[in-house]
Amino acid sequence: MHAQTIGRRGGPGASPGGDRLPERADVAVIGAGLIGLSIAWRLAKAGLAVAVIERAKAGDGASLAATGMLAAAAEHEPGGEGLSPLGLASQRLWHPFRDELEAESGLTIDYRREGTLVIALGRDEVERLRFRHDLQRREHLNAEWLSGPAVRAREPGLRPTVTAGLFCPDDHQVDPARVMAALRQAFRAAGGRLIEETTVTALSREGGRVTGLETTSGALRAGTVVLASGAWAGEGSLVPDLALPVRPLKGQSMALQMTPRSGSLSHVVWTEQVHMAPKGDGALIVGATVEETGFDPHLTAGGLYALLEGARRALPGVEEMQVSGVWSGFRPTSDDDAPILGEALPGLVLAVGHHRNGYLLAPVTAEAVSTLILRGETLPVAAPFGLARFAARTSGESA
Repeated sequence: MHAQTIGRRGGPGASPGGDRLPERADVAVIGAGLIGLSIAWRLAKAGLAVAVIERAKAGDGASLAATGMLAAAAEHEPGGEGLSPLGLASQRLWHPFRDELEAESGLTIDYRREGTLVIALGRDEVERLRFRHDLQRREHLNAEWLSGPAVRAREPGLRPTVTAGLFCPDDHQVDPARVMAALRQAFRAAGGRLIEETTVTALSREGGRVTGLETTSGALRAGTVVLASGAWAGEGSLVPDLALPVRPLKGQSMALQMTPRSGSLSHVVWTEQVHMAPKGDGALIVGATVEETGFDPHLTAGGLYALLEGARRALPGVEEMQVSGVWSGFRPTSDDDAPILGEALPGLVLAVGHHRNGYLLAPVTAEAVSTLILRGETLPVAAPFGLARFAARTSGESA
């Protein structure tokens, strides 16, 4: 595992073992996380021979460590204006994406549409919440201002110190463990091959074009290679000539168990310190710290204390909840916190750097990459997110 885990929540329907590495494929995808499997499933559905190569087990990176929020409005922050069209486009795609995924896998993903509350605790936080609301309105994001009593009417278990809130009705959520189990099932049902516990050691190139992979299980020739290896994409050993600006941003999270005595939440609730997401099995996911520690997976007392104190400050009932799991994971973060999509070299397509928006952006990423590979076309909404933007920014700064 790439994330240190104590009692992390698992998902249904994930069969053990993987497939054997084929000699050839139309498309080879490096990385069996949410992004890699979403792309691979779409391409396999279109009739291509697709192989996904994963260094560990499917979802072991950020995908199973995530909370599963589809939060185009709640996640919006200063400097994120350029990302809003992509997030909103993907949010609109989530309903058909869910319907197809559940139908083709035979599994449910606990898609919940109650919406998200962003709350202010005390007067000091109200002005910062108003600033956030102004940003949302300028980007035409759906967010309604609520008084403290109106927030508590929606979530009676919150403390009386809640003084205001934003209700984001379009910001839904899914269960990551269930999504990953469904993607694995749907991809293999579509004829895809999932090769786990196999490391890609090099890209094969001929005449300036990427033509396949070298792995610890042998060689694979492919018409196109998709790099979707999350936080590991920036390590540089596979494509040192690209210097991908992707790094790991560690997050620690925990699962609590809601009971009638402790009370519960119905909505995802954000504070300035934490977010809390109730799941269909009674779990309450509390996340997540933001730590620049490289690939250090260790859980820390300070990180877990910050999560518990942040949750308790808003929801006193957490004191009665059993801790059922704690874990860490690595967000794949680019230098501008936005994804990197598109062809980087002939035969090599990038789908990396989704930061903390992987679940929100999975459908539009899958559509953008599959459209590029199948039709040679770039979706207009994805066009601003190519690798070339970093070179252009560096040139502009130098000038």
